[in-house]
Amino acid sequence: MIDLTKLNGNAMVLNSDLIKTAESSPDTMLTLINGEKLIVREDLAEVVGRVLTYRARLLADVAQRVSSIAELQQAAAWVSLDISGGQDGSRISSNNAPTESSND
Repeated sequence: MIDLTKLNGNAMVLNSDLIKTAESSPDTMLTLINGEKLIVREDLAEVVGRVLTYRARLLADVAQRVSSIAELQQAAAWVSLDISGGQDGSRISSNNAPTESSND
């Protein structure tokens, strides 16, 4: 979760995993995975910095809890897991490349 400020000055907390795209035109507009658009006061670099800081903090917390490098690598793989499986028969992939599902 990251702290942001709406254009009207109201503070908000956003689950950064919901951000699909972020653009600066000139205001920073975030498009969420559900299509909702949010305009925030923070510039694009600040939003990206907050997302990276949040994710680094999460990974550091996981690193402190695991007992082996293999467990840490597994946790890191889950962070980058693409679960967007499409309507076209593709399935979940950990390398962000959909794979064709078999009908066998």
